[in-house]
Amino acid sequence: MNPQNQATSILLEHTEDPIRRERQLDVLRMASVNLEKSTGFVDGLGEILGSLERHCDLVLGRINFLDGVIDIGKEIRAPGGEKPIDPQVEEAILMATQDVLRNWRPKMVPVPNFERSRFHSTYEVARGAQLYVLSHHIKFNERKIGTLTVVKVSYGSFEPKTEQAFLSALTSMIAQSGMINRFFRDQQHETAAPQPTNRTLDKVKYDRSPIIGNSKAMLRVLKLMHQVADTDTTTLLLGESGVGKELIADVLHRNSARRGKPFIKVNCAALPGPFLESELFGHEPGAITGAPTQKKGRFELANGGTIFLDDIGDLSLATQSKLLRVLQQREFERLGGISTIKCDVRVIAATNHNLEEMIETSQFSQDLYYRLNVFPIHVPALRERTTDVMPLTDFFIEKYCMMHNKNIRRISTAAIDMLTSYHWPGNIRELENCMERAVLQSNEGVIRGHHLPPSLQIAESSGVKTGNNLKTTLESMERELILDSLRASKGNMAKAARDLGLTERVMSLRAQKYSLDPRKFRKQNS
Repeated sequence: MNPQNQATSILLEHTEDPIRRERQLDVLRMASVNLEKSTGFVDGLGEILGSLERHCDLVLGRINFLDGVIDIGKEIRAPGGEKPIDPQVEEAILMATQDVLRNWRPKMVPVPNFERSRFHSTYEVARGAQLYVLSHHIKFNERKIGTLTVVKVSYGSFEPKTEQAFLSALTSMIAQSGMINRFFRDQQHETAAPQPTNRTLDKVKYDRSPIIGNSKAMLRVLKLMHQVADTDTTTLLLGESGVGKELIADVLHRNSARRGKPFIKVNCAALPGPFLESELFGHEPGAITGAPTQKKGRFELANGGTIFLDDIGDLSLATQSKLLRVLQQREFERLGGISTIKCDVRVIAATNHNLEEMIETSQFSQDLYYRLNVFPIHVPALRERTTDVMPLTDFFIEKYCMMHNKNIRRISTAAIDMLTSYHWPGNIRELENCMERAVLQSNEGVIRGHHLPPSLQIAESSGVKTGNNLKTTLESMERELILDSLRASKGNMAKAARDLGLTERVMSLRAQKYSLDPRKFRKQNS
């Protein structure tokens, strides 16, 4: 059983709350992606600690390694974790970690009477929060590797066994990934450099980054990519606009024997016929009005490497016939030229059109289609891989937090519901734009539903009519606060009302207004 499957089995066995379990599963999926990234095992661990904070209210995460286990130092912390924190919290963290190092059993240490104002210079907690330090060992069979320690921020009932089961799943995954990929030193030969195995050679040889996704649909795509990457086979990428076809073409080139040669990209829809032919095949002086000098085409510039022809379905029939000759005979002439130029180029093409339907209407050459369709890869739309939405969201939040110097710590429940229920007609491109907007709009370290575009705030999912006026925005914010409070109180109206500073009567009226049934939240936590 691979690390992710084993960790998931542990989690499903111990976590009964379906909402929390789904968030924890999202973290495990993201952990699987991060641990496989070519940027390194250590960077992956840092990103995992960040996702624990955003999705599970497990903050100030740190991983401590035993002496001599790994060459990157003894400790990795979550972003912001190196800043000053409340002394009681720091003492509890050290106590829990040391206890695990002594006994190699999970440990929980509550933090009594901590000062909210001094909890941490980056993190803020609301009134009524309780803190618990959880520490868990990282082991592979009998091999002791280190510890994972986090601070749990709880606003209601707290189930230590459930949280420790989740940490057990995560640490098991970290330990197995580290051992399988030889990131930890050989226990019997710590002074000698580790010898590469076939697995590590394969890992260096094939690099899927920065493609994110472990859904079944994406795993099928990744399998096909691995099969065709290190070949010269013409590949046709099929899929809607915004699904990441250009990114896949780039990964295919980087994992081929041509990786050190040029990778030339051409958007076939960007130029009209004659100009596109000049762009592809070049021209001699005077062949095009206003072009007195010779120009080399993209096929000539890509010689020895790879050319990516995006929007291939938008080629004119005349250009299609010339491209067919290049694919068949690997030769062409510049516009206005008489000399035949040989080319050694791998072709990767992409389209969001149905080429078979275009053949039926005589808009696309059947011969060219068969030449391009040697190894087709259908890239699924984002709505077909919904389990990848949150890992992608996490990636874009980190990207734009860094770009715009922001600090986003988590995503609200309502915002997660909107993101995962939306149908994403613009696919990953739309999701990326959506998250950049949300990062820029959030000034409280949390992405909430009203930070998302109006298109996500549909009446069916939000209970509020869409619009940009003040009344609609305030209602959306009010509904989200009430929803979060009901979830935190497990449907206890009296407690939710106290947390929001409302009377029970007003709380009941607000819940009725937004069609929120407290019984639903009691069932989810029963």
